[in-house]
Amino acid sequence: MSLSASSEPIQPPPDEQRRRGRRVALTILALCAAPTVAAWFAYFVWQPQSRTNYGELIEPRSLSDPELRRLDGGSFRLSQLRGKWVLLHIDSAACGDSCEKKLAYMRQARLALGKDAERIERVWLLDDAAVPNPALLHQHGGLIVARSPDANFLEELASSRIPARYIYLIDPRGSLMLRFPGDPDGRKMLKDLARLLRASRIG
Repeated sequence: MSLSASSEPIQPPPDEQRRRGRRVALTILALCAAPTVAAWFAYFVWQPQSRTNYGELIEPRSLSDPELRRLDGGSFRLSQLRGKWVLLHIDSAACGDSCEKKLAYMRQARLALGKDAERIERVWLLDDAAVPNPALLHQHGGLIVARSPDANFLEELASSRIPARYIYLIDPRGSLMLRFPGDPDGRKMLKDLARLLRASRIG
């Protein structure tokens, strides 16, 4: 009598199958989280002595999402910009010299990013009921201008009582994470933004 080998594959024990399933699930989870973790790690943790970040880290926190009003009366929410990095400026519509400088820095930093410029949005949040100068707005094509009917939202954005002092950065998930000086060093601000965009695979 001759013996023939079974054609059915040998199945691993149930415990081994469960362990393999857990390994696969953990691997998938790690891959999904990797882009965000890499960006934060590269920017805030792995910092060789030859460089430091210029922007001031704010303890990351998700923002509430009230309905804002554009100048034409249309509604707008910051959540509409999820998936993009957002440079946020808060100031009076009268927009004095310091305000104009901040708007210019935001515009120039975005343009200097070249092919990555589309990953950045700019928002001017008005903190009063006045109307900005149309000539000024013409200089800043693509700038989103809106105002909040809720003063508490302005306080939420700023850890300082003088929010107009800073240019804020909101990450693609909608969390406030960084602020730049109101009169920043343009080159250092650009380096921070470029480094974040290189490290991030979202936004």
